[in-house]
Amino acid sequence: MIVHQFVPTLEPGAVGAHTLMVRDVLRAAGHTSEVFASEIEPVWADRGAHLLRDARTRADVIVYQMAIGSIVGDAVLARDEPIVVNHHNLTPMRYITGWQPVAAHGVAWGRAQLRELATRSRLGVADSSYNEQDLMEAGFTRTTVVPILLDLTSFDVTPAPGPAPRGVTWLFVGRLAPNKAQHDIVKAFAAYRQFHNADAHLNLVGGGREDGYARTLQRFIHALGLDDAVTITGSVSDAQLAAHYAAADVFVVCSEHEGFCVPLLESMYHRVPIVAYAATAVPETLGEAGLLLDVKDPCTVAAAVDRVVGDTALRHQLVEAGARRVQDFDLSRTGPAFVEAVTSAAGN
Repeated sequence: MIVHQFVPTLEPGAVGAHTLMVRDVLRAAGHTSEVFASEIEPVWADRGAHLLRDARTRADVIVYQMAIGSIVGDAVLARDEPIVVNHHNLTPMRYITGWQPVAAHGVAWGRAQLRELATRSRLGVADSSYNEQDLMEAGFTRTTVVPILLDLTSFDVTPAPGPAPRGVTWLFVGRLAPNKAQHDIVKAFAAYRQFHNADAHLNLVGGGREDGYARTLQRFIHALGLDDAVTITGSVSDAQLAAHYAAADVFVVCSEHEGFCVPLLESMYHRVPIVAYAATAVPETLGEAGLLLDVKDPCTVAAAVDRVVGDTALRHQLVEAGARRVQDFDLSRTGPAFVEAVTSAAGN
């Protein structure tokens, strides 16, 4: 069977890595599969993808990796093969408007395309039950959930050399963005420094340092007198990311909107205990492998972190629960489930 994928941009990140992994598991199952994109980041030019203009080969099934509006979505709609939409979430407009006008246009376009794709697609595959709700609201009549495909062994990277940890180290990994609420992490961290441990350090790892939210976040950190206690790293290499996990005492999530949250899996794999606000897909991804909070006021988050850091038994319980939970996302389970879902659309 020929199963080709279409994605707006093939680039490093959760969706890009998932797309390549889907291609690999399809090929391993005996299917022909290529990836077509309108743009390919130069660092991935050797990953075997093809530009959209080369996508002339007819397929038995087309898989569209949906994360934003794109001309690639229009190209998929213009074809007559069976379509499977693999949906990765669209950030609500309230977190984008006023901060990222270009992204706001892409999200609005994506929601319109998702509704149109619902009329043409044989199946919608979501990487979480939370994202599946988006598909159903858009009009998809047949949906299923298969978690994002990850090779967990890809997390086995030798950490880069780095500075010695300074006190208790908080970590969050994710693009600087209002929906990820790094500002709320900073508030909680300030409370933790004031009431629990004045020597603590916070590392915020992820891209997006140049947009309006990032600049506002940096001014907020300065206003709180935390310039020496908070590090905003920007994008990092795999080895640098591994070093941040190795140095972390706790992974803290205050996000208000996550469609899946891959860094939760990274934290579990690296045996870093997790304190997280129970919003959107976070409880689904985390399961019982972290301390989930119904509220995220600064003092509550700070007290939760203090408990996780200071209670050896609780910390051990969370770390071991994470080690078990992350195995639910092993490729040996998710890969066959995805192949079965996608190929089932060919004969309908």
